[in-house]
Amino acid sequence: MEYSKDLSIIVPLFNEVESLPELLAWIRSVMNAKGYSYEVIFVDDGSTDGSWDKILELSEGDERVKGISFRRNYGKSAALYHGFAKAEGRVVVTMDADLQDSPEEIPEMYRMVVEDGYDVVSGWKQHRQDNKVTKNLPSKLYNATARKITGIKLHDMNCGLKAYKNEVVKNIEVYGEMHRYIPYLAKNAGFTKITEKPVHHQKRKYGKSKFGIERFVNGFLDLLSLWFLSTFGKKPMHFFGFSGLLMFLIGFVMTIWIIIAKLVHQAQGIRYRAVTDQPLFYLALVAIVLGVILFLAGFIGEMVSRNSQERNKYNVKDQIR
Repeated sequence: MEYSKDLSIIVPLFNEVESLPELLAWIRSVMNAKGYSYEVIFVDDGSTDGSWDKILELSEGDERVKGISFRRNYGKSAALYHGFAKAEGRVVVTMDADLQDSPEEIPEMYRMVVEDGYDVVSGWKQHRQDNKVTKNLPSKLYNATARKITGIKLHDMNCGLKAYKNEVVKNIEVYGEMHRYIPYLAKNAGFTKITEKPVHHQKRKYGKSKFGIERFVNGFLDLLSLWFLSTFGKKPMHFFGFSGLLMFLIGFVMTIWIIIAKLVHQAQGIRYRAVTDQPLFYLALVAIVLGVILFLAGFIGEMVSRNSQERNKYNVKDQIR
């Protein structure tokens, strides 16, 4: 497939007006030195500090500088979604606007995609310049969990500096707060050649971080949601139906046990507590009710899945006419 440009560099941002001129000058310097044809797509996620006016100013007389402006803040995933839709380059690079990601890393990441054939190259901030207590330690725990669940051996899943084949970003849908898991989305779409590259990480020069410690909690919940959807999204009955049947059988066996025990004791003339006086009876009742509810949830989920417009949406790698 022919592409009009070598690189599309997508920069999502929120209130980063001070860093934009320096970042663009840095990108231009690196791109011109390598002779790449490129475009820079700034996606202003509802900034209130004049960032969009600065983007308009920087784009004057330079058709390689493009921009998208949201009316309000929607989040990084929304910004990347629109940036991906607009990207025309053979390789698509994402990076943050706060000058902590270095454009000097782009040429090697581009080479790894074009020459080495990787689908995704993720940056790895080996030596972070953030606060070690509030950022580094939670990040290590978060990434260890992500590696375990996704099966992708990346040390820094959340790094904003990444490079993708254009085909990758056109075949995945980023929504909610799933920007942290684009490599996992790519893997689920069939793009399995994923690697990482150690990148230089710099201290923030202007402003302050827009993300707090709560992003790790939200990130973990999003990871569980994504894992569930990718595993059971098209077959919810396999999860809820199995869980429901298991719970129902446990409750049923407990009930039979209680009844048999009572009959045996009565036959032997041994005093036996009433069924309703036994805690086991209520546990069995709860298990049966939960089993029925889970099974019905799976049945309803299966009906929704079968009526979804995307039930037969699959990524085709190639075909012969």
